Amino acid sequence: MRLTRALGALCLTATAVQAAWFGGEQKTLDKDAQPVPGDNPLEYCKAPDDYLLEIDNVDLDPNPPKAGEKLVITASGTVLEDVDEDAKIHLQVYLHVKYSLIRILDYEAALCDYVGQVDLKCPIKKGDLNLTKTVDLPSRIPNGQYTALADLYTKDHTDTLTCLSATVAFKSS
Repeated sequence: MRLTRALGALCLTATAVQAAWFGGEQKTLDKDAQPVPGDNPLEYCKAPDDYLLEIDNVDLDPNPPKAGEKLVITASGTVLEDVDEDAKIHLQVYLHVKYSLIRILDYEAALCDYVGQVDLKCPIKKGDLNLTKTVDLPSRIPNGQYTALADLYTKDHTDTLTCLSATVAFKSS
């Protein structure tokens, strides 16, 4: 459960400065995915030209994250329009195994239920954001490569705040 919170916080923090499934259809990632600026493993799901959140920078320390250590996430960006209380987040986490993926988390929730974790309140007002979040990663994260996908959008999915993916490998030291 703490792993889920840590990965969720990583994605949410990057999102708040920043291939989900909806209705049973896969939202594919752009083959030429653009990296999110900074020292991080984040990539945009597609070119962020129409996103309501412009991410200037996201830094992770350490990068890559390490089990049993504190992960410090520092992010900055600009929210181009007010984000109302009906905004949603769809988060998925996968574990890579041999030649396939195992979905270990898949949920959709109100974004406002989670922005408090990064010291924000809803509605999120238009303007610049600068965030720092420290996450204690558990010492016992099962070995493997994990991919997290986060899609943030308005209530009726007419506008995308941002869509990000990140892949991180954990192994025993």
